[in-house]
Amino acid sequence: MGLHTGVAYGVGVGPGDPELMTLKATRVLRACPVVAVPVVGPHCRAEESLAYQIAVAAVPELAAKQAVALPSPMVRKREVVEAAHQMNARTIEAFLDEGIDVACPVLGDPSIYSTFGYLRAALVADGYAASMVSGVPSFCAAAAELGMSLVEGDECLQVMPVRHSLQRELFSGPDSYVLMKAGSCLQDVKDCLSAAGLEAYAVERCGMEDERVYRGADQIPDEADYLTLVIARPPQ
Repeated sequence: MGLHTGVAYGVGVGPGDPELMTLKATRVLRACPVVAVPVVGPHCRAEESLAYQIAVAAVPELAAKQAVALPSPMVRKREVVEAAHQMNARTIEAFLDEGIDVACPVLGDPSIYSTFGYLRAALVADGYAASMVSGVPSFCAAAAELGMSLVEGDECLQVMPVRHSLQRELFSGPDSYVLMKAGSCLQDVKDCLSAAGLEAYAVERCGMEDERVYRGADQIPDEADYLTLVIARPPQ
């Protein structure tokens, strides 16, 4: 590690609408010479990432910066995922050792189910500086699109990724719920929420041109895009 290292920034770009990016996010993206972007496939280009496309729509100057792809496989094998995080950290560290700041644009907020959380842990463990720039979480933007409050008074909110083994017992309390990445198993989600006596709403591809809003379980399809979230709450 060099004596004068740069800083890695996890920059939340929000759920899809470039206008939801914060002033701080745009400032950091403009200031960093390198943009490192998590991508799913090993052959994907950084510019193909949805997070990059949102960011460049708000900060056109990104198109002139060096863009680096960080392959982040969507698999369940822990050793494969951890190896990818370590490899991506080494890629970023090569720039930081030269005193070059690196921005990592990520969907939503970097503190919520974000690849940057793992990168940050690896970088910090190696003695590098890493910082997070908050973004608008998808479930807050979705609630705004639905025109509803997520919680009020002393109500509680639970946020969880959708698992294929959903059980009614997960929704036994009086709370409101956000179910992330629900697109592939919406039928199971609807059945489970109905059995728990909860109202269900969904937003697909929130903030994007092809956004779809579903106001009630009867409107929610059985399958939708991966970037679909469900908001559930007790009847009002």
